[in-house]
Amino acid sequence: MAQLMRTSNPALNEKIFQGDHVAYGEAMTLDGTVNKTGVLLLCTTATAAWAWHLFSQTHSAASVGPLLGIGAIGGFIVAMITIFKKEWAPVTAPIYALLEGLVLGSLSAMFELRFPGIAMQAVGLTFGTLFVLLLAYRSGLIPVTEKFRLGVVAATGAIAVFYLGQLVLGLFGVHFASINGYGVIGIGFSVVVVIVAALNLILDFDFIESGVRAGAPKYMEWYGAFGLMVTLIWLYLEILRLLSKLRSRN
Repeated sequence: MAQLMRTSNPALNEKIFQGDHVAYGEAMTLDGTVNKTGVLLLCTTATAAWAWHLFSQTHSAASVGPLLGIGAIGGFIVAMITIFKKEWAPVTAPIYALLEGLVLGSLSAMFELRFPGIAMQAVGLTFGTLFVLLLAYRSGLIPVTEKFRLGVVAATGAIAVFYLGQLVLGLFGVHFASINGYGVIGIGFSVVVVIVAALNLILDFDFIESGVRAGAPKYMEWYGAFGLMVTLIWLYLEILRLLSKLRSRN
């Protein structure tokens, strides 16, 4: 069972369904998880639209700066709480979605001002990727083997370490201009990251389906939806970044 639960998403790992986490009452269902994911998407969209509206009135980053900070810091804190207190997910998952909506709305509006139409392109590509990979997973076109899991986990971990190192080194004035720029190397790096983020969706689908088979408790529907949202938000931001690099070359 432990091997079946393995995923690179920190919110969805192999320890979730062990021991006391197996449901004795109402159990997790696939339909329930889909519904919870829909609720979280609505929460994210609501606050994203609000942040977008505020920015559109002033076209100044200062107008959404506080929202961006609150969303980023608050979202990270609530995500950590959710990961360590999974039974709180029915409350913390919607809060996380609301906070992340502030981040997505603020950043999307800023990018939209510079690159008109980029936000809708990123949204379309994100959900298009979601549905294509869901169909590929359900049809068995992409089998979730142990090698596949280990490969995605390793790639995701490497990206996380690189981003963390880049953040720390940036404090000392060390920057990776070629990676963050819109040259061939920068675009190539973003393409790789988008692919890795997308493949994490496959692991998330497998995790949720495994939880349903294991008879996980009902609150795990919220937790599974939360984990899927973490990946979707990451994927959207990376697609937005990639599109901005491509548009900058024009």
